[in-house]
Amino acid sequence: MTGKEIREKFLEFFEHRGHRRLPSASLIPYNDPSVLWTAAGMVPFKPYFTGAAKPDFLRVTTCQKCLRTPDIESVGLTSRHHTFFEMLGNFSFGDYFKEEAICWAWEFVTGVLNLAPQKLWVSIYKDDDEAYDIWHRKVGVSAERIVRMGKDTNFWEIGVGPCGPCSEIYVDLGEERGCGLPTCAVGCDCDRFLEIWNLVFIQFFRDEAGNYTPLKQKGIDTGMGLERMASVLQNAPTNFDTDLFREIMDYTAGLIGVRYGVDQKTDHALKVIADHGRAVTFAVADGALPSNEGRGYVLRRILRRAVRFGRKLGIADPFLHRVAKVIIKQMGDTYPELAANEEHILRVVQVEEGRFLETIAQGMDILENIFAGARETGQQVIRGKDAFRLYDTYGFPLELTKEIAAERGFAVDEEGFAAAMEEQRERARKSRQEIEYLSEDAAFYKTFRDQYGETSFVGYDTLEASGRVLFLSRGGRRVKQAAAGEKVEFICDVTPCYAESGGQVADHARVRAPEGVLTVENVVKPVEGIYLHSAKVESGVLKENDVVSIAVDAERRRAVARNHSATHLLHKALKEVLGAHVNQAGSLVEPERLRFDFTHLGAVSPEELQEVEQLVNDVVLANLPVQTFYTSLEEARRLGAAALFEEKYAQTVRVVKMGDFSLELCGGTHVCFTGEIGLFKLTGESSIGTGLRRIEAVTGRTALQLVNAREKQIMEISSLLKTNPADLTPRIENLLAEIKELERENESLRARLNRHEVQSLLNQVKNLNGIKFLAARTEAPDMDSLRAMVDLLREQLKSGVIVLGSRANERVSLVAAVTKDLLPRGLHAGKLIKEIAALVGGGGGGRPEMAQAGGKDPSRLQEALEKAYQVAEKQLLSDEK
Repeated sequence: MTGKEIREKFLEFFEHRGHRRLPSASLIPYNDPSVLWTAAGMVPFKPYFTGAAKPDFLRVTTCQKCLRTPDIESVGLTSRHHTFFEMLGNFSFGDYFKEEAICWAWEFVTGVLNLAPQKLWVSIYKDDDEAYDIWHRKVGVSAERIVRMGKDTNFWEIGVGPCGPCSEIYVDLGEERGCGLPTCAVGCDCDRFLEIWNLVFIQFFRDEAGNYTPLKQKGIDTGMGLERMASVLQNAPTNFDTDLFREIMDYTAGLIGVRYGVDQKTDHALKVIADHGRAVTFAVADGALPSNEGRGYVLRRILRRAVRFGRKLGIADPFLHRVAKVIIKQMGDTYPELAANEEHILRVVQVEEGRFLETIAQGMDILENIFAGARETGQQVIRGKDAFRLYDTYGFPLELTKEIAAERGFAVDEEGFAAAMEEQRERARKSRQEIEYLSEDAAFYKTFRDQYGETSFVGYDTLEASGRVLFLSRGGRRVKQAAAGEKVEFICDVTPCYAESGGQVADHARVRAPEGVLTVENVVKPVEGIYLHSAKVESGVLKENDVVSIAVDAERRRAVARNHSATHLLHKALKEVLGAHVNQAGSLVEPERLRFDFTHLGAVSPEELQEVEQLVNDVVLANLPVQTFYTSLEEARRLGAAALFEEKYAQTVRVVKMGDFSLELCGGTHVCFTGEIGLFKLTGESSIGTGLRRIEAVTGRTALQLVNAREKQIMEISSLLKTNPADLTPRIENLLAEIKELERENESLRARLNRHEVQSLLNQVKNLNGIKFLAARTEAPDMDSLRAMVDLLREQLKSGVIVLGSRANERVSLVAAVTKDLLPRGLHAGKLIKEIAALVGGGGGGRPEMAQAGGKDPSRLQEALEKAYQVAEKQLLSDEK
């Protein structure tokens, strides 16, 4: 049975049992800063298990893309470690529980996949008698094949939040796959007993104190690794020997004319490239880009590790993008986002691979400096921390460092390398926050919602509404009332205020209570459906249960709407001008401006920016109608609606349509016609990371203010240059040409003055133990002029030591030079300049033959120049000894 068939049979099985089949969520978790990647099938459903959000379906089945890297060094060495894998799962959110989950799991593995029951074992949590009874009495598994295990393996919890015992299904692969120890059994680390399915029974809530309370609504979360199951059904010795990997590995082997299964080291490299290639391809398809931090750093590390293993196979040129193309072809029908983003994926991979090859060249330069330093100190072993710096900063593999070091006659301190690696891991462990399902505050607001219901948001249709104050707090503590001058948070049953989300800032509003007036400064949703207002009591008092009238700041809302609608037009315009690979990577919509982050590998040219701006303004002038409607997620995607790659949407979504130009899923506030946006003006474009660009813009009145300010500036410049605005460009061009000509004349005159000054300086040359020595002050205006003068003096002297100093803008410049014939006598310009620079409050250094320094105490310049003679004399005496 192929991997594709297993995937489909699993999803079909649970569809027929009332589960809604959902597509895999993105590898980039939505609204979950606790994790970098989606690492398990349940990650997209965390809000449903916690109660922070309500599911559209109580039964769900998925094949979830997952990415993990803690065991990255084990990939290819073991039979089942991966960075990227697919997790099949079925989930219940307060619907069915243990009996159905266990019975269906057994039915699927024995009745659909046809695994022999006599080869299957089951583990349960040691105290879970309910699960034991179902497995033994209902399913019919013999007691000796049900293994009770401890909390470390069979109780699932992760900080505060829902948790519960779990039960695992194992398949016995035979004694020949085992460790041979008499204690070998379920739970052994060898390959004999392979866990194929984990059933988690979410039945408790763990609080901050570690207490477990039974949940009213229990849940099911199961996970079956597709790659593992494929290895079992295809009788493959490792996951890599299944059809999920062989096509990729055979392609890579064909690039260099080798065969899989002949050489162990070659096989290891082929496995790593196949696994890492899948991880990179899927991560880029979901919007990740290589960078030096966060998930971008993880992606870069995986990609570069694959390239390093390619080099081990003798592949010197970029190749991973070609591997990615094979992966897209193999899996594009199951994951359409691969085919849709193929051009973007291949380009990102190829560019990053090229950068890494350049990095390796940089690493070689640093390594050569390390070798030089070791030779200078007589060391035969390269320090572990130096090797680790190469590895960590430049992605330079230890094996490559060892190989090159051996060629140069050096060893590498591998223990020191390992110690530096462990230090970094420890730092990462300490900085990694404990992942919690539900904060204490979120748990409170969930309970509050369960008791009082959701806030009714009416802000799409009206800017004024009345509501009852259901909750009031001050300084994090619930209170019955608040007085003038106090800052509070409150929840009403009804509000017209938009809560901060989707990059759009929250509304400001005026609240009138029976005995007081408040100003709303922010609104957030601590859990889905609850609108928490932050406000200041301007006068009087606000009491819990007050019926208040809330009026949104209409002018501010209109300004925000103009900018939000403009971001939609900008997004579409960027796709039109730059290409379909452009995707939104973040945004900020404020009254005064908008900021839009997007994926694009290079800088946007001025011509492209002008085209984008023009296209947006054309659509604004067309005054297209802006419509909003609700539809199913599937229908919205069929219509071609743009969506954020990090977003997880409900099955019913809000769509914003702007004529036939733009169609996006969006919950924000917008204008009614594009003409209301007014003038759209770009104000900046910049890089915010590898493959990420940022555009900033203004609209409406702010754009008009910007244009007026620039026009005023042009008029002022025209007045200064005594010309009219229409002739400003040629006038400036003429001035620049005149300035350039004057600068040439100035340089010519300066060179003549330098030559004249050089002749004067030559008269100050002294004799130092038979060596020509000059230390003098000059009138050179800057460091470049000072170096040029030193070069002229060196030509004249042929052999000697030169130290020149100058003063400009209350700072000191110093340059020292030693002709090459005198270096063997111990004279060193770098050491000399460093010592005298200290006198003028500065520092510097350089090569033995040339060095420079700066200082901030001009009053001691002459003293420094006089000391230069003594320092040079000391260097000569030291050498003679």
